[in-house]
Amino acid sequence: MKTVTIIDYGVGNLASLGNAFRYLDIPHRVTEDPEVIREAEKLVLPGVGAFAAAMERLQETGLQEILLARVAENVPLLGICLGMQVLFSKSYEGGEWQGLDLIPGEVRRFEGVRKIPHMGWNNLFGIRETPLTRDLPADPYVYFVHSYYCMPEDAGHILARCRYGREFCAAVHRNNIWGVQFHPEKSQEVGLRILRNFAERI
Repeated sequence: MKTVTIIDYGVGNLASLGNAFRYLDIPHRVTEDPEVIREAEKLVLPGVGAFAAAMERLQETGLQEILLARVAENVPLLGICLGMQVLFSKSYEGGEWQGLDLIPGEVRRFEGVRKIPHMGWNNLFGIRETPLTRDLPADPYVYFVHSYYCMPEDAGHILARCRYGREFCAAVHRNNIWGVQFHPEKSQEVGLRILRNFAERI
């Protein structure tokens, strides 16, 4: 089994994610070392906090250039929560900020909902059958914490949907790039299945 490399760029929820892979007995490592990332077989980009700060960290550390190069070399990449949002072209979180532009589209704030952030358990629907989503139960519940949602330009990139005030993209897939808005490491059996699928089937 290939080792999963979790990118540490200072804004990720690393402890619980590492614990999930450890529980699954999946070889993994957490690193900020560019040379280790250059040789990685599979990459996970976690993230919590603000879009602009995350992009600034990726740029300051030189990891943005390395990440884009590895994706171009067809290395599988999984973005989680904010790590999914930065895959998009741009975000309107506190201004207008450029993302990695790996998934054409934008990130917008929820409007007209009773409470922000969207926090807690909610179900997925409209799930496409892919290696990442294989063997999931019907309408599975997963754990969210986010105030912004992703809007892919191409609906074909939407892997799963959810509803909070409005229907939104909860997971995305394009070529060797995958993203989930929810936290699989906090989503119990469903989340563990997704992490195992990424490690073993992609």
